[in-house]
Amino acid sequence: MRKLRATLPFVASNSFSLLGNSISSVVLPLVLLAKTGDALAAGTLAIICAIPQVLAGVFGGVLLDRFNRRDLSVVSDLISAASIAALPIIDATVGLSFGWFVLCGVVGAVGDIPGMTARDTLLPSVVEHDGLELQKFMGVAQSVDNLVVIVGPAVASLGMGLLGSTNTLWLTAGMSLAAAAVTLFVPRAVGVPPKAGAGRRGEAGLVRTAVESTKEGVRVLFASDAVLRASVVLGMLIIIVMGSYQGMVLPVFFTQENAPTLLGYVLSAMSIGALVGSLLYAKCAYALKRRTWYVISFAGMAFGVAALGSLWSYEVLLIGAALLGLASGPVSALFGYFVYGLIPDEHRGSALGTQNSLLLVVTPVAVFATSIVIEIIGVGTTSLVLAAAWLALTVYALVMKAMREI
Repeated sequence: MRKLRATLPFVASNSFSLLGNSISSVVLPLVLLAKTGDALAAGTLAIICAIPQVLAGVFGGVLLDRFNRRDLSVVSDLISAASIAALPIIDATVGLSFGWFVLCGVVGAVGDIPGMTARDTLLPSVVEHDGLELQKFMGVAQSVDNLVVIVGPAVASLGMGLLGSTNTLWLTAGMSLAAAAVTLFVPRAVGVPPKAGAGRRGEAGLVRTAVESTKEGVRVLFASDAVLRASVVLGMLIIIVMGSYQGMVLPVFFTQENAPTLLGYVLSAMSIGALVGSLLYAKCAYALKRRTWYVISFAGMAFGVAALGSLWSYEVLLIGAALLGLASGPVSALFGYFVYGLIPDEHRGSALGTQNSLLLVVTPVAVFATSIVIEIIGVGTTSLVLAAAWLALTVYALVMKAMREI
């Protein structure tokens, strides 16, 4: 029996980190809304934190091509744990204000973004180290991720009920700390990048290297392969729309309905659907053509978003979220397979760092724009606008030339 010496601790570490992020994605918007009472404040915070997040993504990508990726992942998780633990401490002493959210968000960006990219760059090396098959592993990994994300919102809702919203953030900090500890069990040799020797260059060249790395990352992502480019663009568009729902529309809706804890259960329904979808793909990946999986996924997600976007009732939201998750499982695994499989290892840090940085630009802008629209036309109409945008995205995805022959 093959010993998964790198895979098991890697998956465990990623699960701890994802669980913490899943909890905080439910709790943080609600805490901010409770402290400020303003949807626009949440959008403004996203914009303010975008710049340090982008810089952390760019420089983190450079460092990941020069230094040991496993070690940088550990350091990043420790920084993330400290930044999130500071919030309940501040709340219990001097009281949380918008400025404290900004400060902790900036510090958290230094840990969260390079840590996320570090795990992305480690994944293919971990799979290769243990002699696994990448496409199959992506389906299994997606299933594990979805299982964790099911637990996260439910734990967040339970924690808010028992501990209060702010104190629930201690759980997130604990998950980041656990992720750092478990990552130490990944063999250090797995984290050595092809350009490890470049890490001995002088610090004066780091900025220049970051600029060159970003240019190279853009080239790899958008000019080296049509399928890779399409996967990145579509992935960004999906995250923009869904980030607006999860980060703004749904928290505002449930806050206005005086039922903030229900947000966690809707997100859990989405994750349960995604788990089933990714397990189905992992089991039957070769039973259908990749194009068939692709079409089924986008068509199913369109129906799910239509139900979710209606904000018709709690029951409809649960059904729409579950259907959206179910349909997203296969295409998420497919995009991961294309991205990890088509980026050369020597450019993986710069390319994935650039990709994450781009996501960190467009997502806060989308959330901020959504908060403005909510202030003007209300959360219900904004939700319908986003649903219409998703339907347009579905049509675009299905007619893209690059994805017709995958």
